[in-house]
Amino acid sequence: MFHTEAYSESRENNYELVISQLGALLEGEADQIANFSNASALLNQFLDRINWVGFYINRGEELVLGPFQGLPACVRIPFTRGVCGKAASTRETVRVENVHEFPGHIACDAASQSEIVIPIVKDGELLGVLDIDSPELNRFDELDQQYLEQFVQKLIAHL
Repeated sequence: MFHTEAYSESRENNYELVISQLGALLEGEADQIANFSNASALLNQFLDRINWVGFYINRGEELVLGPFQGLPACVRIPFTRGVCGKAASTRETVRVENVHEFPGHIACDAASQSEIVIPIVKDGELLGVLDIDSPELNRFDELDQQYLEQFVQKLIAHL
């Protein structure tokens, strides 16, 4: 349905296109698992230089693995551990240039070098987090953060 060749403009235009594609994919569907599944598949196809993209779902005081693209992953993450736990507990995006320098980092995939985690908060309730890993150091910058947060906002509108 979507081809990478369509992404040839500026990074900003490419992100706007993928956010628009997400809206089209989710139109008329409210099921969280279905929407998380399509969102992770879309980001996996869109983003280059990543090795894992997916969702962890809030289950009380821990995050539980949800739909994702990549190698098998850690199933449960307490709010007190790792990049995902920090994003969940603070409800703020966490961008890490080098995961090996992040205290309490959980290494699900030894190849991961950098990470960005965006919390998914709707009506004051933490639903989960979007987690993206890269095998490159410093893969994610301010522009990625800005547009991935917009991507999550578009997703939240359909949950």
